[in-house]
Amino acid sequence: MKIIPSSRRHRYVAGVITLLITIALVVGMVGCAPFLLQYSFTISSTAGGAVTTPGEGTFTYFAGTVVGLVAEAEEGYYFVNWTGDIATISCRCRSTTITMSGDYAITADFAPEIPGNLEIRDWNDLDDIRDNLGGNYLLMNDLDSTTADYEELASPTANAGKGWQPIGAEDGPFTGSFDGQGYEIRDLFINRPDDAYVGLFGWVSEGGVIKNLGVVNADVTGYGGVGGLVAWNAGIVRNSYSSGNVTSGLWVGGLMGGNAGTMSNSYFTGNVTGYGGVGGLVGFNGEGGIVSNSYSTGNFTGEELVGGLVAGNAGIVSNSYSTGNVTGNLDVGGLVGENHGTVSDSFWDTETSGQATSDGGTGKTTAEMQDIATFSGAAWDIIAVANPGIRNPSYTWNIVDAVTYPFLSGQS
Repeated sequence: MKIIPSSRRHRYVAGVITLLITIALVVGMVGCAPFLLQYSFTISSTAGGAVTTPGEGTFTYFAGTVVGLVAEAEEGYYFVNWTGDIATISCRCRSTTITMSGDYAITADFAPEIPGNLEIRDWNDLDDIRDNLGGNYLLMNDLDSTTADYEELASPTANAGKGWQPIGAEDGPFTGSFDGQGYEIRDLFINRPDDAYVGLFGWVSEGGVIKNLGVVNADVTGYGGVGGLVAWNAGIVRNSYSSGNVTSGLWVGGLMGGNAGTMSNSYFTGNVTGYGGVGGLVGFNGEGGIVSNSYSTGNFTGEELVGGLVAGNAGIVSNSYSTGNVTGNLDVGGLVGENHGTVSDSFWDTETSGQATSDGGTGKTTAEMQDIATFSGAAWDIIAVANPGIRNPSYTWNIVDAVTYPFLSGQS
């Protein structure tokens, strides 16, 4: 047997260790190769605006990187959409993200403002809508507690402690159009426990349209017909959402108090509390009312007629679901409290709701609610994506199979 001298043995061992480490690193790099891939990302814009984050031009990112995007319109223009390689974009709103999984090129599209459209840039502009309830409005930026005129119009001290005065009433409803353009109205406060039809908008009549709007961190209290976004809707509400705390004696919903119009692609997350007619999304969906491709999650509490999605239904509910905790004593359902209309292809989580029954809809376990087969089997327009940060806007619904509940491809 050949004997290696001590000093040479140490060098030999060190050399072997170095070789093994090198091999391990090479193998590790090969195994991680997909994460070391780099892709080019070309960003541009049409006339009328610019992409301010991360800027415009061609950038390089590692595979899997989530890139933030912000588009800003110039005076006289508004943001329309993102076009190009947008399969992994989180939403087609002005501020969004995209996940790099290939070489991408996208464009921010802008268009001249339509004559007659009125810009909303602060709380005073929003308040002025009540002077022209048939106008066409564009929200040009987020509104919150730091935005001009908040203290005077929408704070806990505004209007002698009553907070925001709802836009539109039964005898003078909103009949115009309001496009949020993906922006949010935050920190809305309303405390009108003696008033009916309380929300950001009080009454939206036929012809009225509200779209692409978020109402976030709202604190809304009224007597009857109360919603975070709209108290009573007979028009169209789509691609909108609300979050926060909504409270009423009768007929209260996280998004709407009552609906006799059309609501689609919308959701609520938060707490809804009342005595009767308490719905996670809508208090009362009346005859002619349509609720589709929408959902609710949170805590929904009342004494009687309580539903995770809709308290009382006399209209149509389809392709919707609820995961909220539902509490009540009479006519309580995981999805619908009392149904005299049509409920189709809609579900509730029997575990998170605490309710084994509903007057309409199909109860599923949490695992089943996070299984794409539950929804594709009901002919939902849904596709699985790799993680919650990815959106496939070619489908109404996305889901991370066996991980998340369905989420709307247009939501941020």
